Amino acid sequence: MALDPKSQTATALHRFGLGPKPGALDAFANDPRGALIADLSKPGAGQIVNDDLMTTAEALRAAYDFRQEKKAARLARRVEEEQDRAARNAMAKAGAGAAAPPPNGTPAMDQKPKQQPGVPQQIFLDEARARLDAALNADVGFAERLVWFWSNHFCISADKGVTRPICGAFEREAIRPHIAGKFADMLLAVEQHPAMLFYLDNTASIGPNSFAGKRRGKGLNENLAREIMELHTLGVRTGYSQADVTNFAKVITGWTIVPVRQDGPRAGTFFFNERMHEPGVQHVIDRDYAQDGVAQGEAALRRLAAHPATAKHVALKLARHFVADEPPPSLVERLRQRFADTDGDLKEVSIALVTAPEAWDAPRTKLRKPNEWMVASMRATGILPSDVRPLINADNMLGEPLWRPPAPNGFSDMNDAWTDGLASRLDIANRFSRQVAELVDPETVAEQSFGPLLSRDTRETLARAESRAQAVALLLMAPEFQRR
Repeated sequence: MALDPKSQTATALHRFGLGPKPGALDAFANDPRGALIADLSKPGAGQIVNDDLMTTAEALRAAYDFRQEKKAARLARRVEEEQDRAARNAMAKAGAGAAAPPPNGTPAMDQKPKQQPGVPQQIFLDEARARLDAALNADVGFAERLVWFWSNHFCISADKGVTRPICGAFEREAIRPHIAGKFADMLLAVEQHPAMLFYLDNTASIGPNSFAGKRRGKGLNENLAREIMELHTLGVRTGYSQADVTNFAKVITGWTIVPVRQDGPRAGTFFFNERMHEPGVQHVIDRDYAQDGVAQGEAALRRLAAHPATAKHVALKLARHFVADEPPPSLVERLRQRFADTDGDLKEVSIALVTAPEAWDAPRTKLRKPNEWMVASMRATGILPSDVRPLINADNMLGEPLWRPPAPNGFSDMNDAWTDGLASRLDIANRFSRQVAELVDPETVAEQSFGPLLSRDTRETLARAESRAQAVALLLMAPEFQRR
């Protein structure tokens, strides 16, 4: 049975977007599929334009300078402490009695000023704020959801060394410009980005027979090569061998960055270091790569992007993320075929997703991930937070810390991974409802969010609430709000 236009619009905005804002069900009721496609077709769809945000190179340099300043300050304090200790000893030997007070300008231990975020953390917070604003301000949110999907597919972690200040820049530079472009272009941008090279240790990978390998006695690091094949392109156990992983790791040796300490215009940018690159022809899966220099790795990546297994892997992940843990095989095949027919055109694949009948007919069983749920809550109520830090803390509490996945395979898209955290969502819902209860009407929010999709049980539950705050919390925890 076909859904009425308002029900279709609610389905579109919850399943494929970030949840309706007030008035959205009426605004897009004439053509919900068209609204999704238009959202992806806008010039610069999914991108963030903000001159206040740093490039990767700028962020790396700022973080490096911050660390150097802290190092110098620690050294200066150590010198002062040694000088003070020497002065005390001298005075004691001279019979001066009590120890001298701390030198002027040295605060007592209980008078330390309140800590402010360090430069790397402040850059992280600025990027998190920009990401949140993009999600809250989006009319539909389909392009933004695709950004989040691809950012999780090609994930990095802020917990890995120097990546914290460049997580946001990685997403802005390597993911956002390509969500409506070719998969191969996104793949190249990701694998040559400093954040990915740091995260999966390719900056430390040296060809054993390269100039540097012979001099240093160091060798390959296969982390990036393995994850490119297993996670980013082909998928697990799809016909490649350990020898293929090793040879591919050789192909991308020398993919590193210009050291930040060099303090030049290219410091912190991608750099192909010929002296670290394993020389010679390399055989990966089904062909030899004889290209010189960086072109060898680029050719191998483009071949992996065009491999039939990659099309199937990407199709399954997209269908699983947006529709169901076990998506209809016909939907997966539809997306796989579109990927193959268009040479990995992600806009065409995304359009195939939102125009496929199977994507609309599937029951609403997919649990929203924690960050999607919180953003949907704010969009529904129209409440825009002034500080991003409480939301980051809530992400941590709910098990989806921003840009901090537990492993290179990212956060799970399976429902089982998130069901245990529903009790924690209740705590967040109660806290949020107390803050916004006097600013919103729960029944209006429910109607504007779900329209005909709002169940009788939820309507009755809201009507029985003992207070407006309780009604808001009950709405946010209702099955309709938890699921796509």
